[in-house]
Amino acid sequence: MMNLSQPWAAETFGLCFASLNDSCMKIVYSPVFRVPLYLVFTITILMIVFGNLWVICTISSFQQLHTPTNYLIVSMAVSDLLLGSFVMPPSMIRSLETCWYFGEFLCKFHSGTDFMLCNASVLHLTFISIDRYYAVCQPLRYHSRMTTRVSVFMIMVSWGFSAFFGFGIIFSELKIERKRTEELHVACKGGCLALHGREIGVTYSLVFYFLPMFIIVSIYSRIFVIALKHVRVINSYPTSLLSVSKKDLKATKTLAIVIGVFMSCWTPYFMCNIIDPIVNHTIPALLYEVLMWVAYLNAVLNPLIYAFFYSWFREKSKMLFKKLYKLW
Repeated sequence: MMNLSQPWAAETFGLCFASLNDSCMKIVYSPVFRVPLYLVFTITILMIVFGNLWVICTISSFQQLHTPTNYLIVSMAVSDLLLGSFVMPPSMIRSLETCWYFGEFLCKFHSGTDFMLCNASVLHLTFISIDRYYAVCQPLRYHSRMTTRVSVFMIMVSWGFSAFFGFGIIFSELKIERKRTEELHVACKGGCLALHGREIGVTYSLVFYFLPMFIIVSIYSRIFVIALKHVRVINSYPTSLLSVSKKDLKATKTLAIVIGVFMSCWTPYFMCNIIDPIVNHTIPALLYEVLMWVAYLNAVLNPLIYAFFYSWFREKSKMLFKKLYKLW
């Protein structure tokens, strides 16, 4: 169980389940600490849900936005929407009540869903980088290579692979988890351990996060080297091709920002997963808790990036808002 055990925030100690002898200890925080954080977390969750729902509705409502790249963006928005809808509310209660009240199976299902959605986001970003590579580096082959069918295949691979390994890691590691909890003397009711603080978290972080991020950064490095070459000779292209090149380049830069923001939010959390076993599991649980919520903030930022950097998104959003306003 992850506890925010800071004396300045704690009021009293108690049990998660007073009627059980094997209940975990809980920390009852002062309302001065809990109430503002409940408000902040709730606002964050609502922003994630409505922001990503707006992205999905905006792209889905206009036929001209139905492109392979936007299909991947919509699918990634679905991942963020599910994170805000199903993962973050129980995480909020666990963080602020310092107990898990939803049972052992739902603990594992919640953790598996959390890892599945993180994996899905990483894979979507990987496929988006491949899409941008063909758009900028091989523009003449782009429309033949990146078709709707290919985009749908990428989405199915992202979700299928993520679900298989996300839930597989959680449900296949029962013995490791129980052994670890016994060593820490927290084999009790009301706890819910994730991968952090266990050696399996190192493998997970390296294989499912840092390796894909290395691939993504490598692809984008190649993209921008070629893009710079295109800029030097861009005046020699016909006007029609010039406009397409500028559009693709701008979209690539915007999606690079999305990837950069994702890495900024999630890398500290996964770095802790790698460092913690090296330092004999001495990283405070509070730090994990804070970094987990920093990672979740990525789901808030993506819709804001689209709104600030995509003129077509702002334009279509206004049109959709007017349509909905007229219906009301």
